Amino acid sequence: MLTQLAIQDFAIVDHLELDLTGGMTAITGETGAGKSILLGALGLCLGERADAGSVRHGRERTDLSARFDIQHLPAAVEWLTARELPAEECLLRRVVTANGRSKAWINGHPATISDLKSLGEQLIQIHGQHAHHALMREETHLALLDDYAGLNDATAQLAETFREWRSARRQLKKLSEEGSEVEAKRQLLRYQVEELDQLGLAEGELTTLEEEQHTLAHAEETLRETQFAADCCASDEGGALSLLNQAFAHLSALPGSDKGTLANTLAMLSDARIQVEEASSELNRLASTTELDPERLAWVEERMTDVHRIARKHHVAPEELCALHAELQREVAQLEEGGNDLEALSARVVELRESYRQGAKKLSESRQKAALRLGKEVQQQLGFLAMGKARFEVEVTTKDAPSPEGLDRVQFLISANPGQPARPLTKVASGGELSRISLAIQVVAATHSTVPSLVFDEVDVGISGATAEIVGQLLRKLGENGQVMTVTHLPQVAAQAHQHLHIEKQAKRDTTLTQMALLDEQGRISELARMLGGVTLSDQTLAHAREMLHASQRPPH
Repeated sequence: MLTQLAIQDFAIVDHLELDLTGGMTAITGETGAGKSILLGALGLCLGERADAGSVRHGRERTDLSARFDIQHLPAAVEWLTARELPAEECLLRRVVTANGRSKAWINGHPATISDLKSLGEQLIQIHGQHAHHALMREETHLALLDDYAGLNDATAQLAETFREWRSARRQLKKLSEEGSEVEAKRQLLRYQVEELDQLGLAEGELTTLEEEQHTLAHAEETLRETQFAADCCASDEGGALSLLNQAFAHLSALPGSDKGTLANTLAMLSDARIQVEEASSELNRLASTTELDPERLAWVEERMTDVHRIARKHHVAPEELCALHAELQREVAQLEEGGNDLEALSARVVELRESYRQGAKKLSESRQKAALRLGKEVQQQLGFLAMGKARFEVEVTTKDAPSPEGLDRVQFLISANPGQPARPLTKVASGGELSRISLAIQVVAATHSTVPSLVFDEVDVGISGATAEIVGQLLRKLGENGQVMTVTHLPQVAAQAHQHLHIEKQAKRDTTLTQMALLDEQGRISELARMLGGVTLSDQTLAHAREMLHASQRPPH
């Protein structure tokens, strides 16, 4: 259940926090007051597309959040737990900047927009004011029936089987047409892989070879120069160490050599003797370990020549040979797998076709049964909506060709007058009838929904009088088992609500703001009177509004 909606710098809203409860909440206000802002903010929290126009003029960003109580929503808890997110409650947050960029969080953790949509489907359903327009499209009829019957998972599974079947058929056709080309490619790849197998180049080996070649090629020079440097440092006569020893001995013999500048100089000479002696030892060690190995050098250079030759042959850099080897091995493996064998692939196509046929048949049987139930329930709701003489049917027929959704074509049929045959809804229903039929379908769908929070956005368009009161009663009944929020212009609907949220637009100097507040009883009477009688509220209009409110809040006999 939606418990709180916080809006900051959105459209013409400066700052707003709404605490919401269960039951039916009516949302009213004059045309243009900003009722759509509330639903727009909620929609962004649920992953709808955002743009820079959402941000209040002159502000850097809009910050929106929706808090939900999910204690009785195991699917939402499971969704959060599967992603290692806190599952005590659910807080969806969305920030949109003035340049149109958007960020999202779920329970304080960064999330994608698709995450918001996926989780939002578990939390709330929004029934839009233009739902009756969607009824003009037959694909909507199939989706509504599947949603009503809880067949969405089965339909999705069948669609996946269809895609696999279609892919296998295409692959089989391609292999049948290009069998000789595939075999030629397989032979070429095998030859290339065998050549690279024989080369046997290891990852990082080329770098090692280059370093070793450089060392071996300069071994003679290294030996000569290190030996010369070692001789320069030697303690023999003329060597640096010998000269340093002499300098140290002469200075040490001078009077006051243990004081002042001489002391510092002697310390430096002593350090220098140690450094030169260590350098001499290191140079002698290097000279003694440096070996001339012309045979090894020749082998390394030949190995490098082979690597560069094969790299040129394949038009790649030498360091890319290992990656090319692995890629060619994968291609060979794929070509040699059973799925690419014509016989095995043919069997796979037959298997998938039968799996699709069985799944489509089972799904069709379930749709046929659900169509009868849906037709009866919508027919019953139409009776409440002053269309009791109309006859509503859900027809399920067989398509000419298979599709991802199965073999069924679903049509909503209506006979508005007794004695008339039922015809497709798209051909016979008027605008007002479409609105009522749409509302009836949505009420039935909501009754079977596992989502406890429902939003109805002006679904009562085209309805008035006693029918409007019945619509309000239907929505109130839905709210008694969960949470229903409805945007309405009809006082008969608003009077039925458990709570009443009023939206008002105010202009101050150069600024326009929208304010929203839950009304107390007197506020509700005034707002109902406005909806009934316009700007001037007479005593008679107020009395009518008071009676309407009190009558709707009394429990049924």
